[in-house]
Amino acid sequence: MRRWILIMLSALALSGCGYNDFQRLDEATKSAWSEVLNQYQRRADLIPNIVNTVKGEANFEQETLTKVVEARAKATSMQVTPETLNNPEAFQKFQQAQGELSGALSRLMVTVERYPDLKANQGFRDLRVQLEGTENRITVARNRYIQTVQEYNVLARSFPSNLTAMVFSYQPKPVFTVQNEAQISTPPQVDFGVKK
Repeated sequence: MRRWILIMLSALALSGCGYNDFQRLDEATKSAWSEVLNQYQRRADLIPNIVNTVKGEANFEQETLTKVVEARAKATSMQVTPETLNNPEAFQKFQQAQGELSGALSRLMVTVERYPDLKANQGFRDLRVQLEGTENRITVARNRYIQTVQEYNVLARSFPSNLTAMVFSYQPKPVFTVQNEAQISTPPQVDFGVKK
């Protein structure tokens, strides 16, 4: 009888510790992270097609294309695993590489505006629409990841579940940050001058 009472008390104590919530939210963050990676991979798969289409434009700036290709190579060469979520340094490096790729693609799309034949190319327009849709999917996937990490981190820091987090070494997970926070807080310069 005494043994049953001890088991019941242990079960009651553990039911309020948040252990199962940690398991559920850890799996949710891994799932959300997988979707982020899936969308980044989709973008990486589109880039060679875009680059090849743009290369067809005889006078297109080679430096812009080279930067896109290099940024893609850097972003896709990183080995990303679910453990990346628990390693702030690896997460930061991955995030930086993806940010560089996003910047290179943005510069490419701005440069394309100077090439009317390329803008009129149906194949390029289709690829551009696919890329824009992928960028939107990346944003949605990142937002879902941020939400699941927020839930996990609140659990890891709240009492009494923070005690469970300490016992089982559940560390808060890193979230996406803005790489160029100072730069984006400065209003952009807009020039409507007409180029001839």
